[in-house]
Amino acid sequence: MKTATTTTATSLVTGERVVVAVVVSRILLSLPLSLISHGFSLFLLCFSAFLVEIRAENSPFLLSCFSARRGASSGILLGAVTLPAVMMSKLVQLTRAISIHEAEQDELAHVTMQYWAASASCCAILIYLTVIMSQTGKAESLSSSSVWLTRVSLSGTVLYGVACFVSLSMISHTGLNTSLKMFWMLFHGLAAVKLIRHLLSTFPSCASIGEALLVTSGLVLYFGDFLACTIAKIFEKLIPVDLVSISYGIRRTETGIIVQGLLLGLLLFPMVFRFTLHIYESSLRKRDAQQRNCSVTAKSVLFVISLIFFMVVAVPSWMQFVHDFNQHPFLWVLTFVFSEPLKRLSLCIYWVLLIVVSVSRFYNISRSSKVERILLRKYYHLMAVLMFLPALVLQPKFLDLAFGAALAVFVALEIIRIWRIHPLGEPLHQFMNAFTDHRDSEHLIVSHFSLLLGCALPIWMSSGFNDRALSPFAGILSLGIGDTMASMVGHKYGVLRWSKTGKKTVEGTAAGITSVMAVCFVLVPVLASMGYILSQGWWSLFVAVTATGMLEAYTAQLDNAFIPLVFYSLLCL
Repeated sequence: MKTATTTTATSLVTGERVVVAVVVSRILLSLPLSLISHGFSLFLLCFSAFLVEIRAENSPFLLSCFSARRGASSGILLGAVTLPAVMMSKLVQLTRAISIHEAEQDELAHVTMQYWAASASCCAILIYLTVIMSQTGKAESLSSSSVWLTRVSLSGTVLYGVACFVSLSMISHTGLNTSLKMFWMLFHGLAAVKLIRHLLSTFPSCASIGEALLVTSGLVLYFGDFLACTIAKIFEKLIPVDLVSISYGIRRTETGIIVQGLLLGLLLFPMVFRFTLHIYESSLRKRDAQQRNCSVTAKSVLFVISLIFFMVVAVPSWMQFVHDFNQHPFLWVLTFVFSEPLKRLSLCIYWVLLIVVSVSRFYNISRSSKVERILLRKYYHLMAVLMFLPALVLQPKFLDLAFGAALAVFVALEIIRIWRIHPLGEPLHQFMNAFTDHRDSEHLIVSHFSLLLGCALPIWMSSGFNDRALSPFAGILSLGIGDTMASMVGHKYGVLRWSKTGKKTVEGTAAGITSVMAVCFVLVPVLASMGYILSQGWWSLFVAVTATGMLEAYTAQLDNAFIPLVFYSLLCL
């Protein structure tokens, strides 16, 4: 009896959960009084996710039901908390900006909506997982602990809804306005449940539930913003301005509009291509009953034509309609690049040369050398530092656009690889497999996406008011420096392991934390000399670096996705 109790107590406390608790506590302790209701909801979300994760990991059916990635924990707590924590940190930063009259109330209201949309998506998925486990338990015998967990989770959900209503009422002018915002949150929740089911069934064994939860909440938030902008513009065109004024969001930069259009267009393109291919094959069957599918060449030609039309005509037309772009976005990009041709073209040439030399070198090593693949992948992290760190210091606006272009290329290549579009599909598949690990699969290769997004997201989210000069560097420092040094030192010199089942070592974690702090000591004077305002204390920075390093040591999730976001949220405080 004593042994069973000890095992249960031990399973409740893991390194990953402790780090998440520390991160959430750090955020909650930084909240001003005006964000108390938001903080209460974040606490409820964290507590509910903790209970759902405990029950999920005691229910093997749930993990097998969704075909989650093998060898990883469920990651529900980390996945549910990460994006709402980031948006909460942005709210804390904006309240500081408003107090010194550097930001408007409209921007705070917009980020508040973004916070509730992200947390509503995560909350809805937690409710869905609870319902699935409850239905599973009916076939078996529900234990008293399972019933208790279900009741507490549902009670937390009710309190969460109350906190959401109170917060949205404070930024609304009328009761109807509050009701519409609550309906909008409900829409995000339902869309998130639908999307996570689709992702886990379409790409089996590609992600844990926590990783899928993070991706789902991010995509729903991004697509929701896209949809809200479109709806607001349509109503603005249909309803006279003197009758009602409809607006959404905040003023966006041209770079942000183009990046959003590119990425969302490419994410929607597979559905467009599937529909186009279906129509083409249906027309072939009418002409020839024996011909079921189009030829490889015809499929490739149809793919190229559809992609060009969608990305050159359809998506730019949406940008010009919704955001009142005065010229074609691609023409704007050319004008932007050639406004400082020497600096920006030189940077492009430097990137191309570095990519060609590095990829060819590492690909040959991966085929002929005995160097472990995990170390080979860390060389790409160092390459990211060489590429992005100078550009972020010297050309931050151009780097925003370059990240969007690079991600668009990655998404397009992954679509070509998955659909096996001739002649690039098969060679691209063989090339990408040289750099995969256990977290990738033939269905979807995510490592290169997560590395690029991990570096890009802190930079994109730092646009506008930013009184924490190091926050845009969160991805580059945590992945390019900390994660790389932790892996290399831990692999070569590591002896003391953090856990009996894990591979992460104390020596590696210490090297990662020390290396990031050392780079910050060098980077801070450089940024100060360039006119950046540095208002973050060294103790706060040390807490952020240490918490991120411990998360890297304990988590079994995709660290490229989670670590930069957690580090960014702590740097914003």
